[in-house]
Amino acid sequence: MSMKEYILNDVEILNLKEKIGDLQDLFNQLTYTHLPVERDGVYLGSISENDVRCFDNNKRIEDYLYALEGFFVKESDYWLDSLEAFAQNNCNILPVLDEENKYLGYVELNEMISLFKETPFLNEPGNILVIEKAFKDYTFSEVTQIVETSNAHVLGAFVSKIENDMAQITIKISPSGMNEIIQSFRRYGYIIISQHQEDTFNKNLKERSRYLDKYLNI
Repeated sequence: MSMKEYILNDVEILNLKEKIGDLQDLFNQLTYTHLPVERDGVYLGSISENDVRCFDNNKRIEDYLYALEGFFVKESDYWLDSLEAFAQNNCNILPVLDEENKYLGYVELNEMISLFKETPFLNEPGNILVIEKAFKDYTFSEVTQIVETSNAHVLGAFVSKIENDMAQITIKISPSGMNEIIQSFRRYGYIIISQHQEDTFNKNLKERSRYLDKYLNI
């Protein structure tokens, strides 16, 4: 799904001649972190509210060209690409350009997140499993194979954390026997991060621990 149908034009693109004072007033009326700026019809970048608050209100945007941030997405990009751009640029508005780099409008963060909420990863019933393995050792094909071998389906998966060369992978799995899936992942060398009532391995460890504590206290 492209972003064409989600492009907005409620706020006009700014010109370099705009006064900083007027821009400060505009940000007072809006909830956007940035606003797009153009020169002679060409998109130059976006200026952030945080920067504008620090600028001399008697000057113009052209006096602060160095502050423009050149992020954007293309009209043909997939909506998931926009979530990456939002995260990388710490913004809630993204300018959209066509294939000839002409400014078309912008998309909002909340609208793109709402699309993510409609995906099976969040909408469909299932179980969330978080596993961990060395970044160089795991493959998504292996992860999918382990789940499907247990007669379940992967509704979505992503790398949710990378630290010290270890990757944590969050998986949404269709309702199925979680204990069998969990034990399969352990056999393939994955560490189970999330806690599950169906995990008989952890249950056995807890029971043995309680038995040992009781024995030591005799």
